[in-house]
Amino acid sequence: MLMSKNIPALALILMLAACSPPGGDSDARVAPGKDPFPSTYQALPSVTLLITGATIYTGDGGKIENGDLLVRDGKIAEVGQGLALPAGASEIDASGKWLTPGIIDTHSHLGVYASPGVKPQSDGNEMTAPVTAEVWAEHSVNPKDPGFAKALAGGVTSMQILPGSANLIGGRSVTLKNVPSRTMQGMKFPGAPYGLKMACGENPKRVYGEGVGVAPSTAMGNVAGYRAAWIEAEEYNRLWQEYLDGESDEKPVRDLGLETLAGVLNGEILVHNHCYRADEMAVMLDIAKEFGYKVTSFHHAIEAYKIADLLAESGTCASMWADWWGFKIEAYDGVRENIALVDKAGACAIVHSDSSKGIQRLNQEAAKVIAAANRGGIPVTEEHAMRWLTENPAKALGIIDQTGTLAVGKDADLVIWDGNPFSVYSHAENVFIDGALVYDRNDPAKQPKSDFMLGIIEIDGEIK
Repeated sequence: MLMSKNIPALALILMLAACSPPGGDSDARVAPGKDPFPSTYQALPSVTLLITGATIYTGDGGKIENGDLLVRDGKIAEVGQGLALPAGASEIDASGKWLTPGIIDTHSHLGVYASPGVKPQSDGNEMTAPVTAEVWAEHSVNPKDPGFAKALAGGVTSMQILPGSANLIGGRSVTLKNVPSRTMQGMKFPGAPYGLKMACGENPKRVYGEGVGVAPSTAMGNVAGYRAAWIEAEEYNRLWQEYLDGESDEKPVRDLGLETLAGVLNGEILVHNHCYRADEMAVMLDIAKEFGYKVTSFHHAIEAYKIADLLAESGTCASMWADWWGFKIEAYDGVRENIALVDKAGACAIVHSDSSKGIQRLNQEAAKVIAAANRGGIPVTEEHAMRWLTENPAKALGIIDQTGTLAVGKDADLVIWDGNPFSVYSHAENVFIDGALVYDRNDPAKQPKSDFMLGIIEIDGEIK
């Protein structure tokens, strides 16, 4: 019996597990999707803080001139004008400065391609089979990557770390808070859902196919590969359902890859799909309909402007560059107004990086789009464009209830800029995560440094 796509299997499995009789085989109730590597993130100490006099971009399209924001217990407590300083609270006079939510990057490989960029640090692509849903990017994350601190200096407070795009299905992604940590678990964004990396187009065909003797070698081979994988996942769900319903006594063998794919079918894991061409994105939306899941965001999406209406209709985001194009055939039909056109159609538009350097200046990437859009007759305000950097990425990562806008009750993930954040002359001056100051441009003691940034010295002929 096929499980209804309207019934989340994990919830059903957990419910049945809760109803199992005492002394039952509890091991049989191990639910696909169980997280054996839970977040150990703990917010750093913070104080009650009032930031005053700033130009505030709230991240949801709002703007407050001469605005104030109160942080209490790591959360945004009040936002407005003329807020009173609570007794014992600290105060930052941000007159002449800008205050925004922390920037969120939906597409990063920090940690999995850690600096220095040498072969032993290249852990982002499991290029051993076209479908590797069983691998998890978090198991490649090196928290000592100095790129994290560089991104922090650019105002990035959260990011999704993805596997590479060599495979049709590359494995699970993970969302991190950008804080120094000894372990990956210490960075994991509490409660953030996992993602699944998929890839369209040229990359899987180039890695496999002719010369390797493994499908795919064509675009039609790509599609056949996705569909075959989802058919297996449906069958996996069916076997578990029959077992849990008592219709079968044979406990299915756990399969790490199919657990991840089943998590997608059950709505617990979000699909992030590398895809450039409009026609291929449209096919991927049809595959999602066939198997009853949703594509949360296309990534790179050079031709998203051609199917902006389909994206809006399906509620699918597009994570895009401002002006990267032409570096391969499928990236040729890019336009600088891409992000603005997707936004204008009512779809969820996002500026992403896919770069350890680009992540340091996502604000400037958004500024390029504002300029191109306004030149092209698509008026875009700065406060609206801030949504591309904070609110929409938070939606795509399933963390909008915690961060992404300056709403009361959300995590105090904030950036104070020393000037207009869309100016090339401006810098992130202070960065806060959960209300804790984690970066201060004017205080080297508040600028995180990883082991690799400390360097190696020679003393009396010995390497220290």
